Amino acid sequence: MRAGQDFSVKTAVSKTAGGVPHRMRILVTGGAGFVGGHLCAQLIVDGHSVICLDNLLTGRMVNIRHLLGHPQFQFVLHDVILPIPELGRIDQIYNLACAASPKKYQADPVHTFKTNVLGAINLLELAGMQDASILQSSTSEVYGDPLISPQVESYHGNVNTVGPRSCYDEGKRAAETLFHDFHESHGVRTRIARIFNTYGPGMCPTDGRVISNFVVQALSDQDITVYGDGTQTRSFCYISDLIAGLIALMAAPDSICYPINLGNPVEFTMNELARSVRSTIGSRSVIRHISLPVDDPKQRKPDITQARRVLGWTPKVSLAEGLGTTIPYFAQAAQPLMVAE
Repeated sequence: MRAGQDFSVKTAVSKTAGGVPHRMRILVTGGAGFVGGHLCAQLIVDGHSVICLDNLLTGRMVNIRHLLGHPQFQFVLHDVILPIPELGRIDQIYNLACAASPKKYQADPVHTFKTNVLGAINLLELAGMQDASILQSSTSEVYGDPLISPQVESYHGNVNTVGPRSCYDEGKRAAETLFHDFHESHGVRTRIARIFNTYGPGMCPTDGRVISNFVVQALSDQDITVYGDGTQTRSFCYISDLIAGLIALMAAPDSICYPINLGNPVEFTMNELARSVRSTIGSRSVIRHISLPVDDPKQRKPDITQARRVLGWTPKVSLAEGLGTTIPYFAQAAQPLMVAE
């Protein structure tokens, strides 16, 4: 799904090299989330049957509303920290279960950690029983507040195990360990994607992430609140690019079981992002600096050499192009919030 593409679902069936349809049954946990909703839609476009499993703590039915009633789509309300119910044959599993925004994963840190660890165990055991390939949506947060840039997969990180972000950061690191050990000890066919900041239509306007914050504030001419002095950096990947990367990683040979960075390596300071959002919208907002949260990383820039080499993947959508489709989405999605204010 490129910037500006219709998000509706058109039935298509993927073909093998010989032209024979190859339809899989794919489980997407956290499938009602921002990334999950886009992934479910693309997998159906590609001709597969999708089981979306979500507890809706942070996932939203609006993200999969256009899929409900589709013959190749099934929604299951369930929490991955509990044993996975009988779902029939499963060929692939994408584990996207877990809140990704600090505001939401810090609301119940124990549940966040359980989601990462118990959820990974439950799904890895299911993958083993089904002989299914399984992909873990890990995160750039495993690098903590990095001391090197760009961040390469061999970097072990600079992390705090007892901070307000640790439930997420350390939960994801523990999940990576579980994926490694299940592969080494039980032969489970695993993939690990370290996802960097992702944005696009479908984001929750109130999730507390930087692009949603800046855009919603600028649309209503509120102050744009920048943490710290605004010199900290992030690299922003448009949702269609990330989805292409996830699918390419799942399709990679089973030998690609080590972590792979997926993100856009073009780096922006928060001051640059705030000015860009304000300029694109034509907002009268004033940029206001507030205290930097504890353990907020100063720099995020992925080294995607491995993704280019082993997946043939590189992001295509620029920040300017991505904001061009994301801002109109927020203008509509955030309208009730602005009226309420």
